[in-house]
Amino acid sequence: MRAEIAEQPATFDRSVEQASRIDPVVQAIRDYAPKFVLFAARGTSDHAALYGKYLCEIDLGLPVGLMSPSSITVYGAKPQLANTLVVVISQSGGSPDLVETARLSRAGGALVLGITNNPESPLAHNVDLHIDVMAGVETAVAATKSYSAQMLALWLLVKKLNNESIEPARELANVGRSVLVRTVEFDQLALRLASTDRLILTGRGYSLPSALEAGLKIMETSYFDAHAFSAADLLHGPMAMVASDTHVIAVCPAGDAQNSILPTLERLADATSNLIVFGPSAQLHFGSASFAIDHSLPDELSPLIEIIALQEVIVRMAITRGHNPDAPRGLSKVTMTL
Repeated sequence: MRAEIAEQPATFDRSVEQASRIDPVVQAIRDYAPKFVLFAARGTSDHAALYGKYLCEIDLGLPVGLMSPSSITVYGAKPQLANTLVVVISQSGGSPDLVETARLSRAGGALVLGITNNPESPLAHNVDLHIDVMAGVETAVAATKSYSAQMLALWLLVKKLNNESIEPARELANVGRSVLVRTVEFDQLALRLASTDRLILTGRGYSLPSALEAGLKIMETSYFDAHAFSAADLLHGPMAMVASDTHVIAVCPAGDAQNSILPTLERLADATSNLIVFGPSAQLHFGSASFAIDHSLPDELSPLIEIIALQEVIVRMAITRGHNPDAPRGLSKVTMTL
């Protein structure tokens, strides 16, 4: 897992350098001219789908939703999807319910795009279009590099569809490398979190998928409750769970969205002495501990850097707690959801 976390800058470079692989997909989507976008995914890929949802709503101005594969595979629904782009995301491309979702979406009139880390997978062979995220073979059960590669593939796709430059992504690798070398900070935060058995995470906008994904990785590798909420939703009820000793990680958005999370940070800072803030320096004073994430990347690319920092803390926390993050109990690399 640690080795694959460290591969992410190289993965970013590879994906951006070969961004032309996405051009035929862009042209096909333009020709189809969808009026709606639906995403289908499971687990980590579901968080990448949420990131894609934000991108499509904000940059493309299209209505976007998240599909429920169970409506097809359990309840036998046959969706009517004319004028709809369906994007199915899967690291392995091997989950039967996602393959069936792709197949029946095509039968229902949708244009179906598969985004996988395996161009020879069953999913890749049951879609109209395919994008290889180019993360290389990922052997750790807990997905790391494939997740950020999925987000980058989605960003490249949307920017190309919107006729925007992809040049800003060429800085991703350098920013990622500058984060990876901050090992002392990772160790300190991991040690601070190692004794807790309950954690709340929060984020907003493009940073919400980072919080959700971090929570999943903590549960996979350290085996304790880690619940993630939108910073807006947290104030609508779950805030009542936060006591003075509750550990909270806030993943703060950059750029124009910074102010959107301030009310939640203020409430959290009043409620707990264990708030850890990951984000721009301007927001760090709210936390009792922090990890500064400052860069000149576009706001939408910040989650690809945030997740690297979070992954580094999470893998160290699991090891400190005496667990092997490469062998999480009860899990395997490919989950065959039916």
